[in-house]
Amino acid sequence: MMQPFKRPEPAAAGSFAIDVADLGVQYNLRLTRRTTFRQTLANASRRQHEDRRFWALRHINFRLEHGESLAVIGPNGAGKSTLLQVLAGIIVPSEGTIDVRGNVSSLLILGAGFDQELSGRDNIMLAGAFLGMSHKELMGRIEGIIEFADINQFIDAPIKTYSSGMRARLGFAIATSVDPDVLLIDEVLATGDQAFRDKSKARILEIAANARAIVLVTHDMNWVTEFCNRAMLIEKGTLVAEGDPAEIVAIHQQHSAEAQERVVAQGIFAGAKL
Repeated sequence: MMQPFKRPEPAAAGSFAIDVADLGVQYNLRLTRRTTFRQTLANASRRQHEDRRFWALRHINFRLEHGESLAVIGPNGAGKSTLLQVLAGIIVPSEGTIDVRGNVSSLLILGAGFDQELSGRDNIMLAGAFLGMSHKELMGRIEGIIEFADINQFIDAPIKTYSSGMRARLGFAIATSVDPDVLLIDEVLATGDQAFRDKSKARILEIAANARAIVLVTHDMNWVTEFCNRAMLIEKGTLVAEGDPAEIVAIHQQHSAEAQERVVAQGIFAGAKL
């Protein structure tokens, strides 16, 4: 009989994996072609500097210990993916400090770094080297990566022929093959069939059980409550709540319901005016 799942306990305090202090990321809206004209019209009555600047994240503080699995949740556009990109080193913060310790593996970097003209097998070799694996290590792990990704005969076809799901599965297989100290994941578990999602979850649990740190951005509240031992809620670029996953999910769902009620009420009000 299958034993009930038990979330991994976080490691003893003292050796943190990630320490974020007063983190802020600011964008210049004038550099974003899609929003510049629209934003200019919408904010014509505001001061000039307010039209240009937008804080995607502001005053974010948290510390993650080895062995903790942290879920980052919130509405679309809240800044969740921006936070992951900062932790991965893709975005340089505008203010604050970040201290990430150990070997970091991220699907954000791998997915963006695939060479579209090369085969899946060749991309494994490139990505593995990027993650610091020696040629000998790669040769010892490549068949396991291919098997986990479930790419089958497409492994020797160019990446440009892959579906988004195939790319995500291959990226996940590579990123988790190096036994990272810190693993950053953005909605990968929503990709693929149920068998692959189950396999992915088992692999993440294995990483957490080995006292590694995981930061997961997800809209799957079941994953948050069942498999993570911490959660944080981000709204409009600020940290609203942090703590027990079930409690944070409840706050998020309440805020989402209230936001939906406001949208409905505004629609009714606008209809009544017509």
